[in-house]
Amino acid sequence: MPIPCPHFKITIVKRSQGQSAVAGAAYQSGERLFSEYDQRTKFYNKKKELVHAEIMLPSYAPPGYADRATLWNAVEAVENQWNSQLARRIVLAFPVEVPKEQYLSMIKEFCQEQFVSKGMIADFAIHDKGDGNPHAHILLTLRAMDEHGKWLPKARKVYDLDENGERIRLASGNWKCHKENTVDWNDQKYAEVWRHGWETITNRYLEAAGRPERVDLRSFERQGIQQIPTVHLGPAAHQMEKRGVETFLGNLNRDIRAANSLMQSIRSAIRGLQRWIADLNEKKQILLDALEQAKEPMLSDLLVDYFNLRNEQRSDWSGKAKLKCTVRDFEEVKRAVDYLKAHSLNTIEDLDTAISNLNQTAAPLRRQLKQNENRMRAIAQIKDAAAAHAKLKPIHDTFL
Repeated sequence: MPIPCPHFKITIVKRSQGQSAVAGAAYQSGERLFSEYDQRTKFYNKKKELVHAEIMLPSYAPPGYADRATLWNAVEAVENQWNSQLARRIVLAFPVEVPKEQYLSMIKEFCQEQFVSKGMIADFAIHDKGDGNPHAHILLTLRAMDEHGKWLPKARKVYDLDENGERIRLASGNWKCHKENTVDWNDQKYAEVWRHGWETITNRYLEAAGRPERVDLRSFERQGIQQIPTVHLGPAAHQMEKRGVETFLGNLNRDIRAANSLMQSIRSAIRGLQRWIADLNEKKQILLDALEQAKEPMLSDLLVDYFNLRNEQRSDWSGKAKLKCTVRDFEEVKRAVDYLKAHSLNTIEDLDTAISNLNQTAAPLRRQLKQNENRMRAIAQIKDAAAAHAKLKPIHDTFL
């Protein structure tokens, strides 16, 4: 039994956007942390929803990094550029079908397997306000460490060599070179690896709990599902919607669900008609003796012969059961014959043509839904850009 794709979001904490690794750690842990970078105390009260917070260290990391303030101040100290990437943030949802006391072992197993074993430090916190949305925040370091616990560069300079293995000198007198990342943690393939890792752990715990549900963290497109995904509301819009206040994102999701429902109805109708055609094609040789006299049997005759065949198959039933099923079949055949007459559907070719026309009618709807999906992505990008503009314009004006 599939569960609707749970929340699993990966972002980067960027100084260029005014973000802080210390602030992120303070937010998810509920601790009061002092940031040495901007000399400010970061505090966000999370007592009502914080279940557990913990830092998991690789074997060669300094033990002092088990202290949250020490760890993230050290990260911000080594990242000394104005546009440095400070940490990776992952927010993921727990399935409510798994007992809550198992959430801690789930997230620790995930962090150890996917991050800590690879050399990252994982700072995680479990949040649950009791509103049916248990989730975890994970902050990950981006730099590797050597065996002495010293931060390593994110990239190193590599000189390009010619066919003789010699360095190539440029016209400027400098050697031709390029940068190579010391770790591949930023490779996009890992987003899929981490999502699949959490999916595997979640399904294992669901199975251990005796639950039939299973999660699939692949996108609808990768799953082959013809459905437009809804957008994530975020905490502010979610609370407004709970209070009955309509939001842009909430209306967008309602429109998406309506479009998906319409497409599902169309696909369901098409599948039903196609099954009917397949059944008629399968039975027509058995049901019609008059096939030799006609190129194509009449649908109404096929239905009558099918009705008679059903009655013959019930010859050993009790009289009451036989009568009940015969009356039911007669009513269904009568409705089908009336429908065929009303729509001038006489042969299987007529029915095939009607199905083909229905598919042609649905095709523009599919294309329009695809255009709407692309437009919704563009709107989301414009919304993000507008938020960044509103946040940074005062700084820009002050600088000018």
